[in-house]
Amino acid sequence: MREYLKFYIDGQWVDPVELKTLDVINPATEEVCGKIALGSAADVDKAVKAARKAFKTWSLASREERLDTLNRILAEYQKRFGDLATAVTEEMGAPASLAQRAQVPIGMGHLGTAINVLKDFEFEELRGSTMIRKEPIGVCSFITPWNWPLNQIVCKVAPAIATGCTMVLKPSEVAPFSGQIFAEIMHAAGVPAGVFNLVHGDGLGVGVPLSSHPDVDMVSFTGSTRAGIEVAKNAAPTVKRVSQELGGKSPNIVLDDSVFAKSVARGVATVMNNSGQSCNAPTRMLVPSKRMDEAIAVAKEAAAQVTVGDPNGNSQLGPVVSEAQFNKIQGLIQKGIDEGATLVAGGVGRPEGLDKGYYVKPTVFANVTNDMTIAREEIFGPVLSILGYDNLDQAVEIGNDTEYGLAAYVNGADIEEARRLAAKLRAGQVIINGASDMMAPFGGYKMSGNGREWGDFAFHDFLEIKAVIGYAPKEAAE
Repeated sequence: MREYLKFYIDGQWVDPVELKTLDVINPATEEVCGKIALGSAADVDKAVKAARKAFKTWSLASREERLDTLNRILAEYQKRFGDLATAVTEEMGAPASLAQRAQVPIGMGHLGTAINVLKDFEFEELRGSTMIRKEPIGVCSFITPWNWPLNQIVCKVAPAIATGCTMVLKPSEVAPFSGQIFAEIMHAAGVPAGVFNLVHGDGLGVGVPLSSHPDVDMVSFTGSTRAGIEVAKNAAPTVKRVSQELGGKSPNIVLDDSVFAKSVARGVATVMNNSGQSCNAPTRMLVPSKRMDEAIAVAKEAAAQVTVGDPNGNSQLGPVVSEAQFNKIQGLIQKGIDEGATLVAGGVGRPEGLDKGYYVKPTVFANVTNDMTIAREEIFGPVLSILGYDNLDQAVEIGNDTEYGLAAYVNGADIEEARRLAAKLRAGQVIINGASDMMAPFGGYKMSGNGREWGDFAFHDFLEIKAVIGYAPKEAAE
């Protein structure tokens, strides 16, 4: 049983102003596996003051100091790899194999990327007689989710450290263990006191004070669109910068070609990864209407190959994160049935042989129309909707017919056609044939958010632009 009853503020583990606790539930067993302290506005205020104080010196740290700090963090992170993987599996149900090959390594990837970008990043640019300076924005508050906990922590913390910002982190109270260990990593790495602070808590007790605090200069939030709207409202009175990575309902256009079956199978596997709990999952698969029956056969077989069970075993899918998520997903699966979609695989209830834990059947619907609830709402579970299109222009129209715009996918043999479609899809990322790139900016159009994370683009969200006019004498500029 884990007990994390202190917060990390100003380089020390400190008691909450007032101790209130929350039980953490293991989604595979439905049993209490730990306890955390719940912070308050008073705890947030202490953390923000520590970050504000530290900003005075950290903002002036040299490139070499920041690089050295990031390298020490990476070294300590690598030492705690096993602890982090165990924590992620316990807190949110990711299969051990997924935790070890993706959930934990991606944090290392963001640290390594920030180090490489920082080495050559231009913080100053002389334009004629004017010096354009890129300076750290200040104190940042980070509110992160439970689905890819380390990814979302490190993709914010690493560029913030690199650019000279200080910060207060609130990891998800649903999956707080990995965030706690990350704070231990920061302490062991000797990050200067106050540069990084952690306060556990829920949205009302900690998230609201963090997003509204007058001494916070920027808030970076990852989560639902509903919660993101509230964060933006809380931040508005102090006109702080708000960066958000929110929901998605990503289309996946499968081309009518010789690799059709392979493309459909890839799409099914991608949705099912992490039990469907990825905001950029390609949950709307668009296939040629004339090949719908073939898509159904391939998708049914692909879903049947997905094993569900104990995340500490050899299963590909563990549970979804909580009872609330389980109930929401079950309701939406039933909604798909009620609205007339063809149930190809899965359905309501737990998989056979699993009577405990928040396990969801890998579910595929076909003959879905884009006005159905399962095509409009973000389900955030292992549920795929297959829609038909008559031509590629219609596929793009359907793909863009959503309030979201986080990601889109194109799969097929014709790379030129894929590029043509990518230019028309309204999304922050378009992934062709399963490609990946740690340097590619990540963020959304429309109600999927604003700002960009990952790679060098992440640095810009943490920087203010200052123009020093007359920096160079006129004759020198000429």
